[in-house]
Amino acid sequence: MTLSSSPTPLRVVLVHWNQAQACIETIDRFLHREVPVRITVVDNGSRPEALKQLTRAVDERQSQVTLIEVGANAGFGPGANVGLREFLADPEDGDWVVLAPHDVDPFPGCLASMLLEAQAQPMAGLMCADVGDGMIPVIDPYFGGMVVPATHVRSSAAHGGAALDGEGAHWEDAAFPHGTLMMLRRDCLAEIGLFDERFFSYCEEADLALRARAAGWSIGLIRGARVQNIHIGSGLAVVDYLQTRNTLLLVQEMSGNYHAFIRAWFTIVQTLRGIQKPSTRPIIFDARARVMGLRDFVLRRFGPPPSSIAAAPSQFDPSMHGARNNSSAG
Repeated sequence: MTLSSSPTPLRVVLVHWNQAQACIETIDRFLHREVPVRITVVDNGSRPEALKQLTRAVDERQSQVTLIEVGANAGFGPGANVGLREFLADPEDGDWVVLAPHDVDPFPGCLASMLLEAQAQPMAGLMCADVGDGMIPVIDPYFGGMVVPATHVRSSAAHGGAALDGEGAHWEDAAFPHGTLMMLRRDCLAEIGLFDERFFSYCEEADLALRARAAGWSIGLIRGARVQNIHIGSGLAVVDYLQTRNTLLLVQEMSGNYHAFIRAWFTIVQTLRGIQKPSTRPIIFDARARVMGLRDFVLRRFGPPPSSIAAAPSQFDPSMHGARNNSSAG
């Protein structure tokens, strides 16, 4: 099968916060790949100097790139929704939209491979690229979204199960698309809606995928369509807070109060064990942030994280959206 030619460039939405140079480099990577693109950058209230640098770069590429200023750090999901609404408002903007944070590298062949695989999946609604870890996203009724080793990774693919040029890429059913680079179909979004903004960031992809699957759409990971998240982040308290709170919300919405109670109890036990025995802690661990996440879930406080853990310099960076605890999804 060959990729159907289309006169309409592929729409790309990048969610940016305070990393102008990284975002500019990501823009240029997309512009120099095999698929023609038009890029919408959604700025989540960056500092003036970062916004000025980004604005200047966008102006230099104005025929292919536009900038939308949100004016505040709205979070990944709400920021993405700004760009997705603009995509949906223009019926001439193609069937698919790419969504990514501001610091990703889609390898040569990645975008073309994803679009090619979508042609063979008439009910494909959401799909993501391959980060090369040999894992597949799943959703557990008690523990929410996570990634586990894929059972069928083709051994002929190189470089961690993925060809650098996208050759040999193939569709694998997945429970949800990870946030490093995903594609969303227009008709799917029009039917199920956009990201639930209560999540702010983390777990919103799993929630969207649950709604898509319930409506009859397919979700996949395109094994071999490689992407890399350039950002190497640390275990920020705000990330642990959001993962704790949002996983509980996801489990409750998906499975009910009993499952959410079991998940909450597991979190309490894991937190106490992490305090008593640091060697058991996951990569992202902050006991205070976890307790606050549990508290705010019970109090139904959703949206942005509390200012006490989200103040600069630890304010949420959308590029951390690709970082995951093994115990929960983003």
